[in-house]
Amino acid sequence: MKAIDTLTPCPCGNPAGYSQCCGPLHDGAPAASAEQLMRSRYSAYVLKREDYLLTSWHADTRPASLRLAAQQPPPTWLGLEVRRQQALDDDHATVEFVARYRLGGGRAQRQHETGRFVREGGRWYYHDGELKS
Repeated sequence: MKAIDTLTPCPCGNPAGYSQCCGPLHDGAPAASAEQLMRSRYSAYVLKREDYLLTSWHADTRPASLRLAAQQPPPTWLGLEVRRQQALDDDHATVEFVARYRLGGGRAQRQHETGRFVREGGRWYYHDGELKS
């Protein structure tokens, strides 16, 4: 994967830029919150970082592979909106978000989800989510 310079905008929308936002998490730093992990996972989808997506997925629900490189047509990610985050206790949280994308030349679509996150050993993991209509 080619290096992303410090001026590159962060795919998750943080104006601080990739090197100050999701980049350190993609390089192994732990997320400080469930929302930060969710934003880094969105950026990983944009950048096709399947390795990071699988590593940040809880072992109880993690798929064997995502096959991002095989998606045809590949999605063009259009943006992320975090609607709500809620800490349930120190080690469990939910994040409601809308991710917008387009497949090929088709109409824009959205994935509206409330994701469930768990912290183990000081690291946050995506556990599962509930799709909204």
